[in-house]
Amino acid sequence: MIYSSEVERMCPVAKGAYHGPAPIPEEGKWVQAKEIKDVSGLTHGVGWCAPQQGACKLTLNVKDGIIEEALVETLGCSGMTHSAAMASEILIGKTLLEALNTDLVCDAINTAMRELFLQIVYGRTQTAFSEGGLPIGASLEDLGKGLRSQIGTMFATKEKGPRYMEMAEGYVTRVALNKEKEIIGYEFVNLGRMMDFIKDGVEPGEALKKAQGHYGQFENADSYIDPRRQ
Repeated sequence: MIYSSEVERMCPVAKGAYHGPAPIPEEGKWVQAKEIKDVSGLTHGVGWCAPQQGACKLTLNVKDGIIEEALVETLGCSGMTHSAAMASEILIGKTLLEALNTDLVCDAINTAMRELFLQIVYGRTQTAFSEGGLPIGASLEDLGKGLRSQIGTMFATKEKGPRYMEMAEGYVTRVALNKEKEIIGYEFVNLGRMMDFIKDGVEPGEALKKAQGHYGQFENADSYIDPRRQ
C-alpha cells in the first residue's frame, strides 16, 4: 500500500464502533451481505440497447451468489434471439459479479443484467420475503401453458385504426367489429398448445382448431377482419 507523505505524517486514531452493513431481506431472512456468496433471490428486469431497437426481459434465480437459473426473453430485434441463446449458456453457473462483468453478447441483455444486479444486491427481489425463495425452474411459470413468452403486438394508423396481432392468449387470427367498426373481441390461436397437440400426433388442422379460442363479444360481432390482411 502506498501512502502520500501527508498521510505518513499523520498519527493513528482508533476507528469507532463498526456495525456492518444494513441487513437486506433475502428469501425470508435478514442478511448482512458482505460478499457475493451472501446474496440470494429471484427477480426480473428489463434492458435495452443504445439505439433502442430491442429490449430484453431477464429473470435470474440466484442462490448463494451463483446464478442457478436464467430466463432470457427478447423483443424487437432479430439478432437478439441468437444473443439470448448464447447468454443463456453464459449466465448459468456464474457469480453475480462475474455475470455483471461478462459480455452477454447483446447490449440489451447486458443492461438487463445491470438492472437485476441492483435489485438483487439491494434486497429488492421478488423473493425477498419468501422463506427459502423459489425452486430452480420457477421462471418457467411466467411463460404459462405452452412455455412461450407472452407477447403483445399491436399496430395502428390514424387513417385505418388499430390492429390486434398478438395477445397474451396467442396469435390473433380475427378481430371482431360492431356496427360502428369498433373492436369488441378477437379470435386467437395458442401456438404453444397447437405445437403440443401436433407433437402428440394430432393432425395439424385439428390441432389448429383445438388450440383456438376467442375473447370478448366475439360471437356477437357485426363483422370480422384478418388484422394482417384487411
